[in-house]
Amino acid sequence: MVLENFYSRRNFLATYSALGLLSVSGCINETRKSNPSTRASKEKLFGEINIAGSSTVFPLMTAMAEEFQKQHSDVTITIQSTGSGGGFKNFFCLGQTHFSNASRPIKNSEIDLCKGNGVTPHEIRLATDALTIIVNKNADWVDSMTVAELKSVWDQNAAEKWSDVNPSWPDEKIDRYGAADTSGTFDYFNEVIIGENGATHTTNYQPTEEDHIIIAGIEGNKYAIGYLGFSHYYNNPDTIKALKIDGGNGPVAPTLDAAKNGKYKPLSRPLFTYVSSEKLAEKHVAEFAKYCIEQSANEQIVAEEVGYVPNTKETITKELAALNALI
Repeated sequence: MVLENFYSRRNFLATYSALGLLSVSGCINETRKSNPSTRASKEKLFGEINIAGSSTVFPLMTAMAEEFQKQHSDVTITIQSTGSGGGFKNFFCLGQTHFSNASRPIKNSEIDLCKGNGVTPHEIRLATDALTIIVNKNADWVDSMTVAELKSVWDQNAAEKWSDVNPSWPDEKIDRYGAADTSGTFDYFNEVIIGENGATHTTNYQPTEEDHIIIAGIEGNKYAIGYLGFSHYYNNPDTIKALKIDGGNGPVAPTLDAAKNGKYKPLSRPLFTYVSSEKLAEKHVAEFAKYCIEQSANEQIVAEEVGYVPNTKETITKELAALNALI
């Protein structure tokens, strides 16, 4: 599959996120500048790499896999968007995938499941995300929300109407769209917004692992609200509106700079992929793991194209040292 004239990443990811499955064997785009790994490019690699997990990490891993193909066209990489929990429980911890993308750290129960199946997960930090609250473009009554207001919209006793949250807002029913409970985004949102000893938010919403469904739902309903990873807003800025969030020091818009400098609280978060330590014995898997770490500082891919905060050089050095100790 060749992407001619750099087919819009927004269109490309929207299409394949809808499918939830992407095989990037042979996908080459010639216009992106990469940080090449001369060590890897001199070696002939071949084999399969299977990846599942977070829909938030999906576009970033897709971009990295495409770049890897420029050097290693004989490596077939298949990526599934299943949610962080679904990636661990249904694939990675059963030994069915080499990598598992996650928008939150692996849970102890998932580590135990992995161990029971002879899988030892190794964590790799890929980027930083600004989890984004979105509303319809015509929702002109709201540009920002406090954490308390956001909680009122989403907790177990969720407000039914916008006016229940703020009397100056419309006396109209709130329609909610968000991540399914297999998603790391669901887990993180509940932890920092609901935050009551593992409590989860209202079940009165449209849950999905497909972020394009959230965007479509918000776009088609003036009184809807939803949450998703920043990349999906970043690639659809003309169809939905992102709210500023007041974490205690005034409203802050979700931006790469705000996520990087820590001002976008409490919704900035790290993004990960986990590789099976046992699979690192396969040369092509080890080289791809190294490549992902190296590319995690690539501002053109991570920030400009996908929409996340790249890793620092210090983080890369640390991540490579930990990985090399296993290989």
